[in-house]
Amino acid sequence: MALDIDFVRAQFPAFAQASLQDQAFFENAGGSYTCRQVIDRLTRFYTERKVQPYGVYEVSRIGGEEMDEARTRLAAIMGVVGDELSFGPSTTQNTYVLAQAFGQWLKAGDAIIVTNQDHEANSGPWRRLADRGVEVREWQVDPESGQLKQDALANLIDDKVKLLCFPHCSNVVGEINPVAEICAMAKAAGVYTCVDGVSYAPHGLPNVDELGADVYLFSAYKTYGPHQGIMVMRRGLGFTLPNQGHYFNEGSLEKRFTPAGPDHAQVAASAGMADYIDALSEHHGGSGDGAARGAFAHDLMRAHEVELLQPLLDYVRDKNSVRLLGPTDANAKAPTVAMHAQKSGGELAEALAPLGVMAGGGDFYGVRCLQGMGIDPDHGVLRVSFVHYTTKAEVDKLIDALEQVL
Repeated sequence: MALDIDFVRAQFPAFAQASLQDQAFFENAGGSYTCRQVIDRLTRFYTERKVQPYGVYEVSRIGGEEMDEARTRLAAIMGVVGDELSFGPSTTQNTYVLAQAFGQWLKAGDAIIVTNQDHEANSGPWRRLADRGVEVREWQVDPESGQLKQDALANLIDDKVKLLCFPHCSNVVGEINPVAEICAMAKAAGVYTCVDGVSYAPHGLPNVDELGADVYLFSAYKTYGPHQGIMVMRRGLGFTLPNQGHYFNEGSLEKRFTPAGPDHAQVAASAGMADYIDALSEHHGGSGDGAARGAFAHDLMRAHEVELLQPLLDYVRDKNSVRLLGPTDANAKAPTVAMHAQKSGGELAEALAPLGVMAGGGDFYGVRCLQGMGIDPDHGVLRVSFVHYTTKAEVDKLIDALEQVL
């Protein structure tokens, strides 16, 4: 079934704003527009529920129930139990706290594997464990393609390795890694997995149980929600690692790795993300439980994105003056397209702005990835990124604008 783009865009107030008319938004990898369901819930919480939640009086009780609703419904969409999903101030912060827990659990001489394809948030905190005597091994991208190859990973795994950290897809290469295969390989060797899903989740929340990841991290503000980091922590690992929260919360999985108090309003508003996924699924004929509706919405989003992405990839691939990072097949790639050209990424983004195209230039916290592909991070790349609410007309406008500036 084709995505009803008019229905989709009607769910996002940004598209009705005068200041954004005639502007094509292609920096979604840095943060998406917020759906009205989230905005409505956030407004309601601040105007009607802005008290300490989980109390005995009515408004406090309702506020706590709305926070629990967000956790329960998002967890169901992702195929996990409610308390296996927790909120934090950002994915970077969640990863840092998680790294502290692993740092206490790992022994000197144990090894972990990180990649140079990741955003620094899923790389730097883990690499710092070397200061505690943990061996850090790097799964390196192929310098030409930017791909993480599984045979190279197999050469890194032995009985010393306890943890593998890698991205669902890179925020500059854009290739969708075979997460289920990689997690199965790690599990067979007794290795835990931490998957950075920040760059993938905007294109459809995955079923984490089917992926087999022990930890899955993503950002709500890139998945049409408020500025929160969301972490799925499977129960087996969650109660193996040391508690990072208050000592009296040790028995609560949803609180063990969030030492800071939750942002009540933003957690409650995150239920609007589930509202939107349900509305998208229902409008297009989807049904079933949360996981089924989530999978249906995921497939709708991806099919639309792939259709729009392929012409853009074909255009950039055929441009002799430009190096396209990552795959040229839209089925293997998220709609995150990074280009290396003679002009710097920042210069190209600046040139696109007067043409009504909002894009970004730089290293996008993927410094190690660019260096691994022989690109100077200071020169950077132009990155254009979109999601399912993007239209064919906007992609056409982007291609016309690129033709003028490249």
